[in-house]
Amino acid sequence: MAEPLSDPMSELLMGMRLDGIRYRRIQIARPRGVRFGPREDDPSDEGRAQFHFVARGEVFLQSPSGELLRLGPGDAALLPRGGIHALLSDPGQPGQDLDDFAARTLCAQVEAVRACDAECCPMTGAVVFSGCMSFDLGGMQPLVALMPEVMSVATLIDRTPEILPMLEAMEREACAERAGFAAILARLADVVAASILRGWVENGCGEASGWVQALRDPRLGRALAALHRDPGRDWTVAELAGLAGASRSVFAERFLAATGTTPLRYLAGLRMRLATRWIGRDRLPIDIVADRLGYASQAAFSRAFKRVTGQSPGAVRSTPPAA
Repeated sequence: MAEPLSDPMSELLMGMRLDGIRYRRIQIARPRGVRFGPREDDPSDEGRAQFHFVARGEVFLQSPSGELLRLGPGDAALLPRGGIHALLSDPGQPGQDLDDFAARTLCAQVEAVRACDAECCPMTGAVVFSGCMSFDLGGMQPLVALMPEVMSVATLIDRTPEILPMLEAMEREACAERAGFAAILARLADVVAASILRGWVENGCGEASGWVQALRDPRLGRALAALHRDPGRDWTVAELAGLAGASRSVFAERFLAATGTTPLRYLAGLRMRLATRWIGRDRLPIDIVADRLGYASQAAFSRAFKRVTGQSPGAVRSTPPAA
């Protein structure tokens, strides 16, 4: 008996990477606000995901669009696109740039920050554990643009109660400050953030439509999953239509309606997103990337890359990778 086909969305998300870059244990006491996000003189956090967990007290998360969300003990929130936002001791409290506060190193990648007066008691105010994360979906990167500005763990509790022990462990580690607590918190933060993302996908990706609906469509989803699994193959529309169980014309029409582009243009865009990541972040040689993506020569790949992205592979390679 043939094995049932897996959900294309779940299959493609297997390649998701959510890597913590740096973390901070922050004490916030009235009247203080901490502003996160890229600064004009340091844009390195541009587009990075931000994660916040409240271990003690309460804060108000002011989203990039200005909306306020109250976060109490055990609450966690993920901003998949990052952006300029703030954690405030009180609504209306102005935020001050995070880097303006004194910090001390707890361990590799983890700092302690006091956003309060110098004489403030360590047991006063809120304790928040925050993480700046590199969120990489590879060829699935368009999905990030469809995600909510702020994703809260509160929406997961009823459906995934197994996340509660992780939140409770984070609360204990952040408050007790036992040996090695900073490194343990960093790992737990990665898992909780990934769980928030998975919960959103399992819940149907909220109100996202178009491209997500195409993935959820049993016919289009099989074709899209095949493109992502093997982007270097010399696909034809007829082959993809066969996977979708439709005629070539019907498949092409449905694909265009759902994704806004043709199957072969979608494939070209997917290849170049992957190529940009492999060349720019993973530092793979350009000829290896060209071969992996099915191009007969490095010259043919370079022409295609420049046509789609507007720059040469060499220009991407010469740009230093993000810290």
